[in-house]
Amino acid sequence: MQKSIFQTLYFEDLSVGMREAISKTVENEDVIGFAELSGDHNPIHLSEHFARKTRFGGRIVHGLYTASLISAVIGMRLPGPGAIYISQSLNFLGPVKIGDVIEVSVEVAELTEKGRRVRLKCECRVGDKVVLEGEGVLSVPPNPKLRHAHA
Repeated sequence: MQKSIFQTLYFEDLSVGMREAISKTVENEDVIGFAELSGDHNPIHLSEHFARKTRFGGRIVHGLYTASLISAVIGMRLPGPGAIYISQSLNFLGPVKIGDVIEVSVEVAELTEKGRRVRLKCECRVGDKVVLEGEGVLSVPPNPKLRHAHA
């Protein structure tokens, strides 16, 4: 992954249209590791012999592995540490294969002062094809310096 150093943005730092992205090349070890973590050992992900007979013609990456990369952008870049998930919708639009480079982006779509809620447009692409899209809603902490200034 690129941009390994995190940034922390508070609710007051955010504006509609802000965007962050990372890219990740999916390795065989990632798929095996995700199967171990999740308990999902579906042979479509792990057995080339099985997967060759499916409509995908080969192994595909777990959809929720791809989705988990959205969490990496949110937790590390936009808004970063301190943000808490409220909800996430996911629409799986195409397969990801081992060796694919996934470009994962999140963009601030809406800010709601009440509860410091942020709605993010989330997207994963392989090349020019969108393979996953959705929306995340987060709770983002206020800037502690501003909070003390009002006290």
